[in-house]
Amino acid sequence: MRLGPDQLIFWQYGLLTLNGTIVFTWALMAVLVLGSMLITRNLSSEHQRSRWQNLLEIIVTGIKQQISEVGLRQADKYLAFIGTLFLFVAASALATVVPGFEPPTGSLSTAVALALCVFVAVPLFGIREQGLGGYLKSYLEPTALMLPFNIISEVSRTLALAVRLFGNMMSGAMIVAILLTITPFLFPVVMTLLGLLTGMVQAYIFSILAAVYLAAATRPTQPSTADPPSPATAPAAGVAAETSQ
Repeated sequence: MRLGPDQLIFWQYGLLTLNGTIVFTWALMAVLVLGSMLITRNLSSEHQRSRWQNLLEIIVTGIKQQISEVGLRQADKYLAFIGTLFLFVAASALATVVPGFEPPTGSLSTAVALALCVFVAVPLFGIREQGLGGYLKSYLEPTALMLPFNIISEVSRTLALAVRLFGNMMSGAMIVAILLTITPFLFPVVMTLLGLLTGMVQAYIFSILAAVYLAAATRPTQPSTADPPSPATAPAAGVAAETSQ
C-alpha cells in the first residue's frame, strides 16, 4: 500500500518527527533554488541565449501576462509571490515522475500552509496599495451589515484553496497507486501523464485564484458620487444646456 508523505517517517526523536512532507518539501525547494541560481548566473541580453534562459523567460512572461489579465496593475509587484506559488505547485506535480517521490502538495499541512500564505499576503498587499483605512473600509462594502459576511468569506476561501489543492493532488496519487497494483503496465503510464496534466492545471488554478484575491484586495474603493466635470468640459456643458433651453 502506498503511503502518503505524512506517513513516511524518516527520523523521530520524542516529539520531533521528520516525515516525508518535510523532506520532500525541502528537497523540492533546494532544487528550485539551485536551478534558479544556475539558470540566472549567466543571463544574456544578446541573441545567443541558452535554452534554459529562453524557457525561463517564457515562464516569467506568461505569469506576468496572466497577472495583468486578472486586473493587477504593475504585475512586477506580484510576480515574485504568484510566480513562486505556481512554480512550487507545478514542480511538485512534475517531480512525481521521480521514483519514490511523494508530492508535498498531497499533504494537507502543505496545502494549508500555501493557502495561509495567500491569506496573509492579501491584506498585506491590500494595505500597501490602499492604506490601512482604505483596506479595512472594503470590509464594509456595500454596507456595514456585510462586515461579518466579508470576514467569513476571507476565511472560507482560504479553506477552499487548501482543500481543493489537497484533494486533487492526493486523489491523483492514489489513483495511480491503485492502478499500478491492478494493471502494472500501459494504463498506469497514461494515468501518470494525466496526473502530471492535472498537477499543472492545479498549479495554474491556485496561482490565478491567489491573483484574483489580490486584485480584489488592491482594487481602489469606488467613489460614492460621480466625479465633477473637468474645467475643460464644464463650459461646453453649460453651452449645451443653454442651447437646449
